[in-house]
Amino acid sequence: MSQQAIIYCRVSSPKQVKEGHGLGSQETRCREYAKHKGYKVLDVFHEEGITGKLMDRPKMQEMLSFLKKNKKEDHIVIIDDISRLARDIETHIYLRTAIDAAGGKLESPSIEFGEDSDSRLVEHLLASVAAHQREKNTEQVKNRMRARVMNGYWVFPAPAGYCYENKPDHGKIIVPDEPIASIIKEALEGYASGRFGTQVEVQRFLESQTAFSYDKKRNGKVHLQVVKNMLERSLYAGYIDVPKWNLSLQPGKHEPLISFDTYQKIQQRLKSTVHAPIRKDIHADFPLRGFVTCGCCGKPMTSCWSRGTGGRYAYYLCQNKPDGKKCSQYGKSIRKDIIEGEFETLLTDMNPTPELFFIAADIFQDLWKES
Repeated sequence: MSQQAIIYCRVSSPKQVKEGHGLGSQETRCREYAKHKGYKVLDVFHEEGITGKLMDRPKMQEMLSFLKKNKKEDHIVIIDDISRLARDIETHIYLRTAIDAAGGKLESPSIEFGEDSDSRLVEHLLASVAAHQREKNTEQVKNRMRARVMNGYWVFPAPAGYCYENKPDHGKIIVPDEPIASIIKEALEGYASGRFGTQVEVQRFLESQTAFSYDKKRNGKVHLQVVKNMLERSLYAGYIDVPKWNLSLQPGKHEPLISFDTYQKIQQRLKSTVHAPIRKDIHADFPLRGFVTCGCCGKPMTSCWSRGTGGRYAYYLCQNKPDGKKCSQYGKSIRKDIIEGEFETLLTDMNPTPELFFIAADIFQDLWKES
């Protein structure tokens, strides 16, 4: 009866998984080795896009479970190369011990594993070399990425409002991703101009845009931290910040969504006195809440629904206590239809003079020229 074997293959790059490189060639080489040795391959475990430094891998755990369930029979575990098992000495020793404990015997067409001291020394040296190669590759990738950032190119995942595109003389570069780019542009310029008084207002504006689905929660909300990050990101103004690489306001080659002047206005507003967030209890049922004040104490009136014999009734009322003392009108209510009807009459009677129209036109023209 031929010796039973299983094959373990691993690639660490998601790109290798998508393009189909690595796993297939590893399996082919391991099968050729098994055929040469006269082994019967029972199963193949493909580890896709998993770093060699990680000990707890899904397919590795499946393979160890397989070995433990079939521990009554010896199984050969074939790997293409020592680096496919691990990319650092600590992980290599851990997985090597786990395979031995599960009843597996490690073999490879690239190296002969032995239990004597000399074989162990060679094995550990090769594992150390694999670890060095991984660290060196990481350093080289980081250096190349840093150099590209210094040349004005964003090298990380594209933020909301951008996507990557291949362009002549640039390679992969971020470009505006519509319609999200225009939505973010409006949100940023709205905050800079004061159209949106607070970050909460920017949050609600983004939530109102059906096309803006970036980072929305299941309840349809946009997290306030997403808004804060968006307002602080210089990338939208055409500049790149990478603090961990000591790179600040590096001019970018990508197309900005807003001007640098707009970005500076946003930062000034973020650093200025914090505004009170919009109250969430202001409801369409009471549009004047927060605007109507008590004629006695001058404080904003609150509002509520009250249940009576004929149904539910809406009221505005004063519940203020100036200096700890109740207002003389405390608890006295005015019906919603009365106060809002009087307000509507007031608006109807307000007719702006022609001079006011000319002044407003001049103000809008000045603002338009500044924008």
